[in-house]
Amino acid sequence: MVVLICWPKYSEIDVKLFHFSDDPNIEVFTPRPVRIPAERPAGREWLNGPLVWAIDELHQPMYLFPRDCPRVLYWPTSATTPDDYERWWGERSCRVVAHIEWSWLDRLRTEPLHRYELPEAEFMSLQDAGMWVSQAAVAPVKVETLSDLMAELRVQDVELRVMESLVVLKELWKTSLHVSGIRLRNASGW
Repeated sequence: MVVLICWPKYSEIDVKLFHFSDDPNIEVFTPRPVRIPAERPAGREWLNGPLVWAIDELHQPMYLFPRDCPRVLYWPTSATTPDDYERWWGERSCRVVAHIEWSWLDRLRTEPLHRYELPEAEFMSLQDAGMWVSQAAVAPVKVETLSDLMAELRVQDVELRVMESLVVLKELWKTSLHVSGIRLRNASGW
C-alpha cells in the first residue's frame, strides 16, 4: 500500500515566510540579482533579477544548513509513482530526506544560523517548493538564532543522511519525487 505524505495547501494554513543567513544583523533585505543566474522559462527571466527571496515555513528544512553547504533533499508528492515511492521512500515516516557530504557535518553541528521572519504581504508565491519573492526592500519582523541545526532538522521531521559525495544522487531528478539541490556547485565532484 502506498501512503503519500502531502503538505497542506497554502489556503489551508497561515503562511510564515523566512530568510536564513549567517549574518545576525540584517535590518533590511534589499533586492539583488541571483549570484549565478539559472535558466528560466520564457516570461520568467525576471527571477534572475533583483529580488528578496523567502521560503515558507513548511519548506524551511531546505535551508536549515550552513549557507554554502551542498545538499539534496527529496520527498514524495501527489504525483509520485508507486514504483518511485517504493524504491526511494519505502517505510519512512519522516517528511523529508536530506543528504549532505561528510566534509560539512562538523559545520552543520557547530555553526549557528539566523532565521529572519518576513512579512507575507510583501511577497508573492512562485508556487514552487515554498519559494516566495519580493521586488521591494523588506524589513524583517523578527530574527531567531538557531544554534543546534541538527535539533532543528529533527523538529522539522527531516531524516539526515551523510555521504562521501552527492554525485550518486543525480538519478533522483529522473524520479517523480520532488527533488531540491542547493549549493551543489560546492559538492565534491559535482
